[in-house]
Amino acid sequence: MRIFTASLATETNTFSPMYTDLVSFYQSFYAPPGQHPETPTLCSAPLVACREYAQLDPSLDLVEGTCAWAEPGGLLNRLSYEHLRDEILRQLSDAMPVQVVVLGLHGAMVAQGYDDCEGDLLNRIRAIVGAETIIGATLDPHSHLTGLRLASADLLIAFKEFPHLDFMARARELVQLALAAARGEIRPVMSCFDCRMIDVLPTNHEPMKSFIEKICLLEQQQHALSISVIHGFMAGDVPDMGSKLLVITNNQAEKGAALAQELGQELFSYRGQTLPQFYSIAEALSQAEHLSGVLVLADVWDNPGGGVAGDGTLILHQVIQRQLRQVAVGTIWDPMAVKLCFAAGEGAEIELRFGGKSCATAGDPIDKLVKVLRLQVDAQQQFADSLVPMGDCALISFDGIEVILNSNRCQSFDPSLFRALGVEPESYKVLLIKSTNHFYQGFAPLASHIIYVDAGAPYPSDPQRNAYKKLSRPIWPIVAEPFN
Repeated sequence: MRIFTASLATETNTFSPMYTDLVSFYQSFYAPPGQHPETPTLCSAPLVACREYAQLDPSLDLVEGTCAWAEPGGLLNRLSYEHLRDEILRQLSDAMPVQVVVLGLHGAMVAQGYDDCEGDLLNRIRAIVGAETIIGATLDPHSHLTGLRLASADLLIAFKEFPHLDFMARARELVQLALAAARGEIRPVMSCFDCRMIDVLPTNHEPMKSFIEKICLLEQQQHALSISVIHGFMAGDVPDMGSKLLVITNNQAEKGAALAQELGQELFSYRGQTLPQFYSIAEALSQAEHLSGVLVLADVWDNPGGGVAGDGTLILHQVIQRQLRQVAVGTIWDPMAVKLCFAAGEGAEIELRFGGKSCATAGDPIDKLVKVLRLQVDAQQQFADSLVPMGDCALISFDGIEVILNSNRCQSFDPSLFRALGVEPESYKVLLIKSTNHFYQGFAPLASHIIYVDAGAPYPSDPQRNAYKKLSRPIWPIVAEPFN
């Protein structure tokens, strides 16, 4: 049995000024055939899972294609998308005949002229391999589930957890089911229910924690082969934006549709109840002045994982104004400031302007006399089984505050981002990070308190004000009763 595997993924914030092109993939992660490392990335995990199964079963003939990932950003350049897409399609054509195609996708990639990049890719793959070949893909739950994807693939499986710590588990699940389908042991049928809502749905908090536990139990009890919650991605202005419930059964379409509707309506009932408490900047910093221990302040809307720059200064300006000390910031994206620090060298004191350069809502740049404490080439942080590139980084110090400036945009996943620059996070009173929820698993063990800070910008976080132009149907909260 011959299996072809590849990955093409990014998350597109169509409101973001941070446009994405081929260089964005080369800077983040690009592995042509034969060059993928042993460790997985979030969206190339199916390739690593295929390797595991091929090692156990010598009858499997694995053909590896290109894997490419770009840090979430704005609209993807059309020629860049077509170049990477066609590279994978050529590799697939050269590998024919294949019985299984396993892909690592994201599900929220949008390019110039392509509202549904993943649907376009899957449809072209189906045209090459024919009706009998099994096509499967993993998806990030922050994606858009379209009819073209459902029609083109046999198996679509989204990460269950947010933070997405289960990406390797879902990749193994996908490969297992794809092989079983190719051998005729199962006949997967996908059923989808449109929940007509968009919300942020962290699964380490209630009610989503229990909802995911319920879904896992239903799978264990064999009510379905796989159940996925598509959270949706509110920063993507596309027709199918919104939450959906996907159930895969073994040739039981009617049962799958009923279960998808039941679970989807339950998910709809949780709307507006899923977020932890968010605080204004003033409220958060007032708590920081009085609480003890290590405080983690999460800047939830200046999150590069949602496609914005990550150079916001709104919170840091108020930290400086309040004269807070023992503060470590990880990170502020500013490649130019990093270059200036490298030019000055470790130990230098320089006048530096940093942050607040990407857009009008990011906050004003900060001008300070800073000391360059440490420089690190090609720094990395951990996220579950993967390593995330931070690029060249500089650690600067001023007024009792230390800031990591990075040259590759990335959100704050793990305390290892501080340790990569020689900073021990446990020795600080306040850790200011940029992430909506992916940070939680890594930072919770060392935090005495976690405070989610809503600075109001720059991510388009209010669907009622996002001025969608392409949304095809009423969804909550834009419409109070979208099923009426």
